[in-house]
Amino acid sequence: MTQISKQELTAPAAQVEQYLEDYLKSLDTLPRNLVDAMAYSLLGPGKRMRPILVVRAAEAVGGDAECAMPAAAAIEMIHCFSLIHDDLPAMDDDDLRRGRPTLHKHTNDAMAILAGDAMMGLAFELITSRITPAERSVQILQELAAGTNAMIAGQVYDTLPDFDSQIPSLDRLRTIHRNKTGALIRASVRMGAICAGATDDQLEAITRYGEAIGLMFQIVDDVLDVTATTEQLGKTAGKDVEQDKLTYPAVMGLDASRVEVERLRMEAHNALECLGPAARHLLDLCQYLAVRTK
Repeated sequence: MTQISKQELTAPAAQVEQYLEDYLKSLDTLPRNLVDAMAYSLLGPGKRMRPILVVRAAEAVGGDAECAMPAAAAIEMIHCFSLIHDDLPAMDDDDLRRGRPTLHKHTNDAMAILAGDAMMGLAFELITSRITPAERSVQILQELAAGTNAMIAGQVYDTLPDFDSQIPSLDRLRTIHRNKTGALIRASVRMGAICAGATDDQLEAITRYGEAIGLMFQIVDDVLDVTATTEQLGKTAGKDVEQDKLTYPAVMGLDASRVEVERLRMEAHNALECLGPAARHLLDLCQYLAVRTK
C-alpha cells in the first residue's frame, strides 16, 4: 500500500475546525466571554486526531465527512474539555498547552472550569440536534457517554489511584491508558463507523483497530515525554517523571515500550484486513501515530 502525505491524511482537520467555528458563532444565547474562552482552546493549534479518526472511520465503511461532521466536532469538544480540566492547578497544574498558555492562565481558573463544563454539555447537544435518524443519534450518544465516562475514570486511576495492592504495575498502567486515552479514541472510530451505518462485522473490525491504536497512542506519548523537548511537544516535557506517574518507559523501559508500540501497530493493521482498500487512510493514520514526534 502506498503511503499518502501527512497533508492528505489530516485533511479533515480543516473541515472540522470550520464546523466548530461556525457552531460556536451560533451560540448567541451564551455569555460572550464564555464562548471566547471555549474558542481559545477549541480553535487553537492541535492535531485534531480524534475527529480525523471519526471521519476516516466513516469513510472506511462507505460514508463520508459530511455524515460524520457532528460526531467529529463533538468528540473534539469532549477532548478539549478534558485538556482544559487536566491542566488546572488541582490536576496536572500546567501552564502550557499546544504551544500557548493554558486556558486558566489565559483567563482564570473559574472560567476554565466553566468553559470545560460547557463544552461537555454542548457536545451532547450537538449530536442530538444534528444527527438523524433518532436511533443513530442515540447510538452515537451512548458511545460518546461511554468514552467520556471511561476517560474520567482513567484520570482518577492516573491521579487519584485506588488500585488493589496485589495488582501488578503493568496491569495498573494498561487500565489507566485504556481508559484515560484509549476510550475516546475507541469511541471516535466507533462513532464514525456508526454515522456511516456500519455493519456488525465492520464495527467489530473498527473497534479492534481503535482499541489497538488507543493504547499505542498513549505509549507513544509516554515515550515522547522522556525523549522530546517542551518546544517539540508544545506542552511541558518531563511532567510524568516529575509527578512520579506510572508510564510504559518507567515500568518496561524505552526499548520494550517501542516494541509494544510496534506490536499494537501490527494488531491495528490486521484488524482492518476485512475492510480492504477503503481503510487505507486508517492504516496510514496508524503508521503516522506510531512514529509521531509530538
